[in-house]
Amino acid sequence: MVEEIEASDVRGRASLSNGTQSVSKPESITAIESEKEPRVTTAMKEFNRVLGGGIVLGSLVLIGGDPGIGKSTLLLQISSQLADKKLPVLYVSGEESTRQTKLRADRLGIKSDLLYVLSETNLFDISKQIGEVRPSFVVIDSIQTIFKEEVTSAPGSVSQVRECTVELMKIAKTNGIPIFIVGHVTKEGAIAGPRLLEHMVDAVLYFEGERHHTYRILRGVKNRFGSTNEMGIFEMKEEGLREVMNASEIFLEERAEGAAGSTVVASMEGTRPILVEIQALISPTSFGNPRRTATGIDHNRVPLIMAVLEKRVGLMLQNQDAYIKVAGGVKLDEPAIDLALAVSIASSFRDQPTDPNDIFIGEVGLTGEIRRVSRIEQRVQEAAKLGFKRVICPKNNLSGWTYPKGIEIVGVSTVQEALSEGIR
Repeated sequence: MVEEIEASDVRGRASLSNGTQSVSKPESITAIESEKEPRVTTAMKEFNRVLGGGIVLGSLVLIGGDPGIGKSTLLLQISSQLADKKLPVLYVSGEESTRQTKLRADRLGIKSDLLYVLSETNLFDISKQIGEVRPSFVVIDSIQTIFKEEVTSAPGSVSQVRECTVELMKIAKTNGIPIFIVGHVTKEGAIAGPRLLEHMVDAVLYFEGERHHTYRILRGVKNRFGSTNEMGIFEMKEEGLREVMNASEIFLEERAEGAAGSTVVASMEGTRPILVEIQALISPTSFGNPRRTATGIDHNRVPLIMAVLEKRVGLMLQNQDAYIKVAGGVKLDEPAIDLALAVSIASSFRDQPTDPNDIFIGEVGLTGEIRRVSRIEQRVQEAAKLGFKRVICPKNNLSGWTYPKGIEIVGVSTVQEALSEGIR
């Protein structure tokens, strides 16, 4: 429940107000001048690309992720890089003391005079320090520890998180200060607190990855100043996070030669093509109901593709267990991976390997047809850059673009055609 003050306007009618009075007037869309948002770039190109080209002044960015995944490490490194550009940064830590933050900074080799650290949870005191220090950037780690005295509930509650975010949004917009907010996530992986939190901020970034793997993925799921679903890849080292410039090589470096059930797909993550290996293991079931397990893709897609293969191709998969894995820990959710998934399942079922120089791209329909995909040219160029010799893609994608040299493009219109081309 939120208390609202009832006020009377000039004509004597009762109106609800939160203390602000609107003085703006509607303008014609053609009369409004469009101007490019000024951005500040960091030394991490992957971070800049996920944000759409850099940090927009006055923006409010929410970063979520599992505990211990590296959110604080990433933001401390970004803060140091901005401070090295002679831009004062205020790092507010509500979970650690200044000495603990200093220990992490020493491990990361951070030595910047313009990086100010504040251990505080009271929003009024934080606002006061922002007014005194006048930083160019502010980091709040984390929003669940910050509280506003006027709100009686405990820190981390729905009302506290919402009110504190609204206050920080006012500070960011009125002073033109970019503010980064760290948000905890629930067991389901969503950012804790109200869903309204994601609607208020300008950008929402998720920091993903297995804690037992060194690779971390920064994924943009909302961005008012750039493309959504952009992905930046980092490697966790002893001295901090290091950006990975060629992600496709990382995901394919341990691929086994001549193994059945392994295919490579060119997937688009935002504006960036990434080559990823999809592995399938099909084995006879020993239970009444066969198992369908998927890691890295939607588990509902596996029985759908298997049903198409059984009905349209004639593969008897109803008494087979299916285990699907996307190598490298990346998550794929676009339809263009359907063909590679189908070929992997058929390859493992027949125990016949695919050609290691082949790439499979295409969406599979329920009638067994291969449907057109977007940005085929960028996908093929990425495959050619890494030395692949042949691309099997939808026949409807063959016209309207120039093929790269040294790579063969094979158009297919059905799953049956793709299997006869890819599995020999």
